Amino acid sequence: MERDNRPLAGVRVLDVATFVAAPYCAALLGEFGAEVIKVEKPGEGDPLRRFGTPVDGGDTLVWLSEARNKKSVTLDLRRPRGAALFKRLAAVSDVVCENFRPGTLERWGLGYDDLRAVNEALVMLRVSGYGQTGPYRDRPGFARTAHAFGGLSHLAGMPDGPPVTPGSTTLADYMSGLYGAFGVLVALRARDATGRGQVIDVALYESVFRVLDELAPAYHRSGFVRQRLGPRTVNAAPHSHYPCADGEWVAIACTSDKMFARLAGVIGRPELAADDALGRVAARCERIDEVEKIVSDWTAALTHDEVLRRCLAGEVPCAPINSIAAIFADPQFAARQNLVALDDPRAGEIVVPGVVPRLTGTPGAIDSLGPALGAHNREVYGGLLGLDEREISGLESEGVI
Repeated sequence: MERDNRPLAGVRVLDVATFVAAPYCAALLGEFGAEVIKVEKPGEGDPLRRFGTPVDGGDTLVWLSEARNKKSVTLDLRRPRGAALFKRLAAVSDVVCENFRPGTLERWGLGYDDLRAVNEALVMLRVSGYGQTGPYRDRPGFARTAHAFGGLSHLAGMPDGPPVTPGSTTLADYMSGLYGAFGVLVALRARDATGRGQVIDVALYESVFRVLDELAPAYHRSGFVRQRLGPRTVNAAPHSHYPCADGEWVAIACTSDKMFARLAGVIGRPELAADDALGRVAARCERIDEVEKIVSDWTAALTHDEVLRRCLAGEVPCAPINSIAAIFADPQFAARQNLVALDDPRAGEIVVPGVVPRLTGTPGAIDSLGPALGAHNREVYGGLLGLDEREISGLESEGVI
């Protein structure tokens, strides 16, 4: 679908943030048609350009993937002329995404009240480590500290080992970007009704804390403090990762008695699903070591292909624990277009994750990868704001852009 026909066509987003969280929100909006203008510091740009595997042209694979569908302009917001130019951009935009430490934009005269004075309908996403309020608002924060503070790192790791990184060091950034995109869309919907914009305040740690299922109510009700369980979970069994004879691993998830009965039949021991044996979840959780040994002994005697075949034939939820190499070879990822190849003028063919979610009527798309620093200065400052070449050249010579 052409960009002009996508559902967010006509929405202009100023991405003045760095690294992942708020910029990820902007990228999501861009996939569905929003015009995203990435505002970067002259001569340096977003530090994300130097984060990850470098490629020809001076940027990284992370930048090319995560700055997709964006236009890049350079602008020094700390200078009065730079701040004034940013206000002009804000006056003709719908959304600003930022993730500076609280108070930074205010010191530059670019806080929400300053921008609202030139555009009452402006929506601003503000992502920070601890939010815009509270005693910790001024603390610096990254995804790793958010995982720790939000309660996730305490749960990640083996029972007798230290807390570990929960999969990705940037998980909280991506989650906060998702919550940010949701907040922006809600705020735009409200703006359509009232004509007024608002601030979306997202703390990195809150995005983590929000998805910890029953952790809070369980502690409040009984004082239960969940500890590290390794690959196991607290309310179901078997529900873990299991070794196979060929050195591969599979994940099996039996979240109900019915699913366990299916698994018991698949492994040839249907008697385990009897009510006086392991047929009830309470009994399985109470005898979890016994349950896990039964399943592990069974998977360890078979290749992972055979485990998958038997489980799927018996309608037992089971999946391979994929490496990225396995993902590239898997037909499901291909069928769903989860891997998208694009040609970049500087780096050649780059494969990146596809668009999520999939819309049947108005799907999103990746039109371009992360742009070169300042590649759209003349398009934006000249075409959008109407500056002539003399003015643009003057701003360049002064280091404002």
